[in-house]
Parts: sequence; C-alpha cells; structure tokens
Amino acid sequence: MADTLAPMSSSDRHTGTLTAHEAHGLAPAVRKFRLTVQEGPAKGIAWESRGAQCSIGSQPGNDLVLSDPTVSRFHSEITVEDGRARVRDLASKNGTLVDGVAIVDAYLRPDATLRLGSSLLRFELGEARNTVPISERTSFGRMVGASTAMRAAFARLEKAAASDATVLLDGETGTGKGEAAESIHLESRRKGGPFVVLDCGAIPENLLETELFGHEKGAFTGATQRRVGVFEEADAGTVFLDEVGELPAALQPKLLRVLETRTLRRVGGSEPIKTDVRIVAATNRDLRAEVNAGRFRADLYYRLAVVRVTLPPLRQRPEDLAPLARTMLQRLGADAAQLGRFASPTVTAELAHGAWPGNVRELRNYLERCLAFDDVLPPDEESLDSEHLSAAPAPARIDASRPFTEARDGALAAFERTYLEELLRLHGGRMTAAAAGAGIGRVYLYKLLVRHGLGKKR
Repeated sequence: MADTLAPMSSSDRHTGTLTAHEAHGLAPAVRKFRLTVQEGPAKGIAWESRGAQCSIGSQPGNDLVLSDPTVSRFHSEITVEDGRARVRDLASKNGTLVDGVAIVDAYLRPDATLRLGSSLLRFELGEARNTVPISERTSFGRMVGASTAMRAAFARLEKAAASDATVLLDGETGTGKGEAAESIHLESRRKGGPFVVLDCGAIPENLLETELFGHEKGAFTGATQRRVGVFEEADAGTVFLDEVGELPAALQPKLLRVLETRTLRRVGGSEPIKTDVRIVAATNRDLRAEVNAGRFRADLYYRLAVVRVTLPPLRQRPEDLAPLARTMLQRLGADAAQLGRFASPTVTAELAHGAWPGNVRELRNYLERCLAFDDVLPPDEESLDSEHLSAAPAPARIDASRPFTEARDGALAAFERTYLEELLRLHGGRMTAAAAGAGIGRVYLYKLLVRHGLGKKR
C-alpha cells in the first residue's frame, strides 16, 4: 500500500480540467488517503478512505472512531476535492492542530500530521483513486444541474427518494435545501401524499410543540378546539423540518420519540397516534458542532442523518448558472423576449463573475429584480443606480417611551404585514409562487397571512 500512497508531486496537482472519467460523463475519482494513529489511546489504528470524506471523533458513527477522552464526539472532517485534501475543525473542545498549528479550516500537505486532543495522526495522500458516484441525470425533481458537484448530490438524493429513510440536508444558506426536500418527495412513492413544511426557526418556542404534534381541546388557555400537527397533516406524505438546528432542547427528545416509535401524543392528549410520514430535515448549521457544544442531542442527530446530503454552494458549480437562470426565469413567468434577454450567453457570462454568497436564493432574487425592472441589472444589489431604485424609505419613528419588547414586536408586525402585501402583489395573489419567491413553505405563508388578517381562517 505504501507505493499507492506516495506523496503527490507538483505535476500531479489538479489544474481545474476534467478527468477522463468526468469528460465522458462517468463517475469522477478522488485521491485516496490514509490516516494512521501515532500517539494516543488508539495508537496503531490505520484507516483508509473509500470516498471523498472522513469524519473523525470519539462518537460511534464517525468514519474514524478514536477512543480518546480528549477527542470530541465529532472532532474534525477531512474532504478531498480538486486534487487537494482539506481539514475542518467541527468546533471541537480541544481544537485541531495541523503540523503544530491550530486551525479552523486548512489544506493538508500530503504527509501532514494532525493533533486531536492527545491523539496524533499521520495523513498520507495517495496516487490511487476512489470513484465518487454521480447521477446520469441533470435534473432531480425541481432541481437542475449538470455540474459534477450537483450530479453527485443527485446520486445521493435519488437513493434517498427510493427509500423511506430520514434525510438530513445541510449546506450554506440559499443552496436550495427546500427545493431538495420537495424534490425528494416528488421523486418518492409518497408523491401523491401531502408535503408539509415547518420552519423550526420561525415559530415561537411556546407554539412549536403544538405545530409539531397538535393539541387537544382545552389543553391550554385558548385551545378551543382540537388541532392536528404537521405529522398528522402529512399522513402518507412527507414532513420537511426546515432549520431543525433551531429546535429547542425541550422538544428534541419528543421529536426523537416520534422518529423511533412512529407514534406521537398531542399536547394535552393521552392516546398514542400512529404516524406514516417520511421526514426530511434541513439546517445551515453543522449539527455535529452543535452536538459538541451540547445544544443538540447526538442520538437525535443520528436519527435525522440516516442519509446526509450536503448541497454544494453556487461557486462550486458555475457551469450550472445558465440552466439555473433559464429555469428560474421560466418559473417566475418570463416571456420569450425576457428569456432571450436575461438568459443570454452575455448575461450568463456576467453572472459567472458574481460571488453569489447567498447562492441559488440570491440568484433567484436577482433575476426577479431584473424582471420587475425589465432590465439587466448589475448582480450586486448595492451597485444599482438611482434610475432603477426608488429613494430609500425614511426609517420608522422610534417611540422610546414604549417598553423595548413592545416596540420591537410592533415594528416586526408592521414589517411582516407590509412585506406580505407586497409579496402578494408581486405574484398576483398566487400562493405557490409567493411562497417560492419568499423562500418559505406554503403552510407557513398561509399562517402568516391569517395572523395579519390577509387570509381566511380555516
């Protein structure tokens, strides 16, 4: 094995061009690597990669498990991409050192050493390669992408959709986790059932339990009638728990019980209720770091991450800009002339120069602005000139004689109502289009409309 794990020479480094496998539409290959424990309780253990990643920690379920009390449950992760290996510390208690230097995120030399607590590991990057499965498709449900990064994600999403396994979607803000969840539903045997969305970060903690599990009449003050939660509402379908990392600690064991037993109890109820749902969860946090910090239960993480899919940021798939732009414009109602202007090769080439820190969501918002002004605008919103933007509204007057929380809640309510009115106007009152434009679920949008008197109560 030593000869296959020889250090990488400068002539072997990735140049950004496609490999022979990638050029012919076959599965790409990443370089193998090996980790050998040289110091610590697990001294002598060697681990060799079979894919592009390796998670290291003391918790069973990591790729390399170190029985070392100074190593965090999820300590660090190594990823091979573009011919280079990268290590990221997962907010571990004792940190990660590379060649004696403390790091948060760093590239590794082919023969680097890593210090995790009292354990010392030697990293070796080899010449042999592991094949990374990619899909033959360039679309999945509502998602499009021909890049290698996106087709690798499609391959995992396809396998997830073919089963009823719980799926955890992670990735940066705006990478399309909501569309991925809906696409899993549309590609699964449950596509004829409901798709119900619950944003765990947008609902007050005291209301979240009843949103999840429902309540019985008289369960608390104001509970004038029985109500079902999202798990019952989505019977025979899919529940999408967005921003699951925001779930309060008190509700985490209750969600875990539902995942383990497939039964629930409404708030104020005593009878167990069977649930028949597929659960997809999403977060822009790394839940492993949340587990290390004690903010998220390790057992709940494992129940959610039966299948874990990380969606790539837009900067890792610039070749997808053209098909993404055309698809988004079509969904936003662009006519043929607008498609020709805003999805032209010239505009697409300009888009490729953008940083797009907000990823797919930012791209969609930019294209929506172009349609609203019927003009090709600069991708950077801050660079728009005055002829495209009306004067900024004057800041609302602050009444400091009111208590802080009362003033804040009043300002937030005013913003929400104004935003919702403008959102409905922009999309002609169409709920599906409005929810997609706002980046929230239809159910949550409906509840916001009811809250502000803009929709009919059930």
